[in-house]
Amino acid sequence: MYYYIVSSGSKGNATIIKDKDIVILIDMGIAFSRFEEEINKINLSMKDVDAAFFTHNHTDHISGLKFIPIKKQYALKGTLPSSGHHELDLFEPINIGHLKVTPIKASHDAINPCGYLIENEEERLVYITDTGIFPEENFKLIKNPDYLIIESNHDIQMLMKTNRPMQLKQRILSELGHLNNEDSALAALEIIGKKTKDIVLAHLSEEANTPEKALEAYQRVFSYFSKDINKYNLRCANQWTPLLGGSYED
Repeated sequence: MYYYIVSSGSKGNATIIKDKDIVILIDMGIAFSRFEEEINKINLSMKDVDAAFFTHNHTDHISGLKFIPIKKQYALKGTLPSSGHHELDLFEPINIGHLKVTPIKASHDAINPCGYLIENEEERLVYITDTGIFPEENFKLIKNPDYLIIESNHDIQMLMKTNRPMQLKQRILSELGHLNNEDSALAALEIIGKKTKDIVLAHLSEEANTPEKALEAYQRVFSYFSKDINKYNLRCANQWTPLLGGSYED
């Protein structure tokens, strides 16, 4: 299994997950031309996508919905504006070929927001962004994944120094907002296990965070709990440069 994070952030999100002959897309919130250009670099096109799963109904996650056949669209109830797509239930897995996909709970100011657990016979990947807290209901299901893609949206001090309205800052900091760097690290500590190889920090704010601050927060939190951060391939996804990970074979 490998993942290819085409874009991650408030200007648009799209992530490919591929295993054997099955290709899954999580969110499509960027221009079709850019998406095609980037996935062509790993010898894929939109036609290769078997199923597209959406996390919630904000524009940066669904603006490219029109480029995906409705029979390939999957989401929780209320997420997508159209009818005819596959409607999912929280914590109820479905199969796309040999891959099992399970929606997991998120906490965000959207209709039925979620993340996803994706599993094959040997590996598990957890994907969750756009959540103000990490719901405890998820932990039992998702512990010890091979790959963890988790939001690390903002540094609190940087956020408070931005010119954003206070109402927006309060929304971001709330339980229905976004995970800050430290809370992301604390959640990751609860999720990772002996099998975990990769931790990817996603949905970083371009105004209220930097990769350096996110990584430093993880190092500090892991060190405080006597956890060796160097055991993991820790990286940051970003808005403009795709990130490839997992067991990729050209």
